Formats: sequence, C-alpha cells, structure tokens
Amino acid sequence: MSKMTKSQLLEKLATSAEISKKQAGMILDVLVETAYQETKKNGEFAMPGLGKMVKKQSAARQGRNPATGATISIPAKTVLKFRVSKQAKDAIL
Repeated sequence: MSKMTKSQLLEKLATSAEISKKQAGMILDVLVETAYQETKKNGEFAMPGLGKMVKKQSAARQGRNPATGATISIPAKTVLKFRVSKQAKDAIL
C-alpha cells in the first residue's frame, strides 16, 4: 500500500470537481496557506469533517537525559497539534 502523492490528490480533486489540475492545485495551495495564516493569527483552524489544527503553549518542565539519567530543564514552547474530528474518526475507524 502506497501513500497518495500530491499529484494523485490533485488528479482526484480535478476529476471530482470537473476542473483542471492547475485549478485544483491553486485551491489546495489557498487552503493550506489559509490554514497556516489562521492558525498563526487565531491559534486554531478548523476543517469541517476533517479536524482542527491548534497552536498550544506547553509549560516548562523537568525531564531526564536518557543517556546519563541527569535531570534537565525543558523550556516552555509553542507546539502545533491536529485534532481529528469525530466525523473523520467514525468514517475511518
């Protein structure tokens, strides 16, 4: 089983929507760029039926160096998570 490539996705979009691959590519590019901008600006971007991209702040914490066992301090940072929608889970699982 192989993963779907971007070209295959564009072909599927173009065929389903009866548009050219170039137009499908432009739509996909706009969707991705919008997701990036909205997540950066508002902290989240929801794609109905698929899920939600969420920007979250993780707190500083203590960790261990697995090689030496020494305790280290892990600084706070911003992380990006994707939460799959219930609709997508039900359709796939």
